[in-house]
Amino acid sequence: MDSQKDALQRIISTLANKNDEIQNFIDTLNHTLKGVQENSSNILSELDEEFDGLYSILDEVKESMINSIKQEQARKSRELQSQLSQCNNALENSEELLEFATRSLDIKEPEEFSKAARQIKDRVTMASAFRLSLKPKVSDNMTHLMVDFSQEKQMLQTLKFLPVPKAPEIDPVECLVADNSVTVSWRMPEEDKKIDHFILEHRKTNFDGLPRVKDERCWEIIDNIKGSEYTLLGLKFDSKYMNFRVRACNKAVAGEYSDPVTLETKALNFNLDNSSSHLNLKVEDSCVEWDPTGGKGQEKIKGKENKGSVHVTSLKKHTRSGTPSPKRTSVGSRPPAVRGSRDRFTGESYTVLGDTAIESGQHYWEVKAQKDCKSYSVGVAYKTLGKFDQLGKTNTSWCIHVNNWLQNTFAAKHNNKVKALDVTVPERIGVFCDFDGGQLSFYDANSKQLLYSFKTKFTQPVLPGFMVWCGGLSLSTGMQVPSAVRTLQKSENGLTGSASSLNNATQSNMIAFHKGNA
Repeated sequence: MDSQKDALQRIISTLANKNDEIQNFIDTLNHTLKGVQENSSNILSELDEEFDGLYSILDEVKESMINSIKQEQARKSRELQSQLSQCNNALENSEELLEFATRSLDIKEPEEFSKAARQIKDRVTMASAFRLSLKPKVSDNMTHLMVDFSQEKQMLQTLKFLPVPKAPEIDPVECLVADNSVTVSWRMPEEDKKIDHFILEHRKTNFDGLPRVKDERCWEIIDNIKGSEYTLLGLKFDSKYMNFRVRACNKAVAGEYSDPVTLETKALNFNLDNSSSHLNLKVEDSCVEWDPTGGKGQEKIKGKENKGSVHVTSLKKHTRSGTPSPKRTSVGSRPPAVRGSRDRFTGESYTVLGDTAIESGQHYWEVKAQKDCKSYSVGVAYKTLGKFDQLGKTNTSWCIHVNNWLQNTFAAKHNNKVKALDVTVPERIGVFCDFDGGQLSFYDANSKQLLYSFKTKFTQPVLPGFMVWCGGLSLSTGMQVPSAVRTLQKSENGLTGSASSLNNATQSNMIAFHKGNA
């Protein structure tokens, strides 16, 4: 019966995931269809504008050519009209002279005939008909203004859409996710010397597989990338995955997007648990500050005591349902915390825990103290840590402790035993927790110098723990285990058992601390 239920649950989970995948694909298709309609409308408008521009240029050229033809027509017409007028006048005068000469032939008197002959001779000599050029000044040929647009027609017939670069191909094998940085590499399916640059787009997501259209963050754009690789530095991995896509651009247009690639960017994310911290601590999501007036004047609210417990969630189990991992109750969903009702830690246990339990895996976070902080501790603890217990003074907590009050000390603490650390207190402390390997190490976050390592076997889920007095701490999460730390871990594992563990160190190396001592 139970096995059948388990099998049915698996089938239900598989169907639910498949339905979710299909629904996401339907949303993608609808989004793409809407994009096709909108983009087609925009492209048609742009095409109309381009052709209208061509028509306008052709109309201007046509008008200019028509004017040239009309001007040539007018010039030749004027020349011919002038020549025609001169010829008509000459012909009229010549006809008159011819008639006079013809009449003169009938004159009988010699003297009158001689006189007429002399007059005719003089008039012929001066006649314009004999000075005219009988060749037209201009021809009727207008072929010099003819056009042949055969080449232009061929060119127009070759009009086509812009050459669009092909979609690049992102190679997930060549992509690298390390040290809170992501290097994305891509290549073109074929060489294209006209490519000017690339555009890379990325966004965070908690969903594996194809990018989703709904309920996702906007794409962030990195433009003008000249090479075929780009590295995003200093990221906070506060989501399980990141989507990436890239497109190539020539001088005119951007090409198609590559197929999107989803890379895993999982890291431990947690906040400080304000609802269960000591009354004298002012707590925000990633900051805690000593507040000596905390709780004073607050009205006490009666209710059930939640001794030794804190609301936590597990890192061990996570599904593909898209829920962020590790799971936890968001700060916004918690009931408003009333300072007067907080009793998780009291007395001199100025402690606040993280809101997310670690049950498996390797994790890393960093802590920075205020410059004037008098005393603080950083480490981990079981969730059963007592309300009066101080970090490092029980067998359920491990920490390093910094004391700047009266005398300066830097030490590792566990089970009320301490080992002084002969190193300089760094500006930022990196905490590495290998739950399965039973190791808790502390590093200089800047240089990655190892400060101290605990080697133990965790028998319960652990919570990040912090103690602060007269000062404050700020927390950085969403960080991968740095590559330098992973490398140091490999070499350190052979030394921790004999040199760095308070659990196995001899009693002569320990200094007992009374509970009242800081």
